[in-house]
Amino acid sequence: MYERRTEPLISRAAFLRRVALHAGAALALVGVSLLAGMVGYHVLEGLSWLDSFVNASMLLGGMGPVATLQTNGGKLFAGLYALYSGMVFLIAVGVVFAPVLHRFLHHFHLEADEDDSATPTPPSKGTA
Repeated sequence: MYERRTEPLISRAAFLRRVALHAGAALALVGVSLLAGMVGYHVLEGLSWLDSFVNASMLLGGMGPVATLQTNGGKLFAGLYALYSGMVFLIAVGVVFAPVLHRFLHHFHLEADEDDSATPTPPSKGTA
């Protein structure tokens, strides 16, 4: 999926397609997580779909639940979903920034390789 160190940088258009693909994957992960949270709140707490959406999106966004939780199952779900939401946030950020970081590091390595090839190597001692 990514070019190797010895390969040249991909074009800007290919890089932007790669970023868009990664952003789409992160968006899909957040969407599936939001749907799972909505189903959990709807089934375990008996909230309406709109209230379930608000609670799930607030937890995914790091703000916390809105509705007061009534059942033990709902409270357990909310705690586990909050922990899961924190991990989803970290994973989504990593997925989106992976191609950007890779391009930066690849560009850095290309410059380092060019500097090494431009500098003549001194003769080693002991050779005539």
